[in-house]
Order: sequence, then structure tokens, then C-alpha cells
Amino acid sequence: DWETCMTMNNTWGYKSYDNNWKSREDLLRKLADIASKGGNFLLNVGPTAEGLIPGPSVERLAAIGEWMNLNSESIYGTMASPLGEVPWGRCTAKPGKLYLHVFDWPANTKLQVPGLKNKVKKAYLLADKKRARLLVTREDKDKITVTVPAEAPDPVNSVVVLEIEK
Repeated sequence: DWETCMTMNNTWGYKSYDNNWKSREDLLRKLADIASKGGNFLLNVGPTAEGLIPGPSVERLAAIGEWMNLNSESIYGTMASPLGEVPWGRCTAKPGKLYLHVFDWPANTKLQVPGLKNKVKKAYLLADKKRARLLVTREDKDKITVTVPAEAPDPVNSVVVLEIEK
């Protein structure tokens, strides 16, 4: 068990002169990265002297909240990735499921997943409420390819779910 404690800008607490805010992209990718390694992400929010949350903090928290509304299953209650490093992003896991956090959406629609020996029962985009199946082909004994749509559901972190046999 471990935790990363981080600020949204450069300082702990509120500093009127600290306007070096981390981007939505950076924060969402850090969230997936930390979860993929079995960690907890503690994000500091420093109120002003008046007790208000600064606008840039509110904007970033709202963006994270929007993403979590669709993708929280891929973060809450997950374990570290059983795949190790993957070239396109990160992976989190629950029993019988892998959550592929795709930062670099494949232009050729072929998402290669190295290190997976389990049989894939179903693949779909987590943001797709209909859970439309994605085509999965086995390249060799420990690599599959998932055919994904041409356009990523989220330009920062799109989640592909693989339901697998244990």
C-alpha cells in the first residue's frame, strides 16, 4: 500500500502568486498511472484566506469528476496492472476484468495488448453504455489485438474493458 500526495500547482495550500496549474490531462493520467501501480492518489486543494476553492482548482476537479462519472469503475477498488508496462497507456485490474487506460489511441484502430495469456470473453469501451463488443484477436500465446473505433471516446484517457477468464 502506498500513496502519492500531490498539489494541483506548485505549492501546498493557497499562494496567490502560484498560477502554474497542472492540466486536466496531466491529472487524469497521473490518476490512472498511480492506480495502475496499486497506489492511492491524494490531491491537495488549498482554499484561499476567505475559505474559497480557487477557480482553477474547481475547473480541474470538475473535469476529473466528469471523467470519473463514466470511468470510475476502472479506478475504484482496482489492483495494480498484471501486464507491466504497456506502450499506449496504463492498466488497472479487478477479478475477471482488465481496464486498459489508453492515452495514445492507435491511429490504425489496432490496440495491441502484450503479456495477456488469459482468454478474453468480451471487450468494450467503458464509456459506451450499450457495451458494444469490440473485436479481439489473439496474435500469439501472450498478445492480443483489440480493434477499437477510429476516434477515442476521450482524448486524454479512454478505457477499454477486457472481461477475461481467470
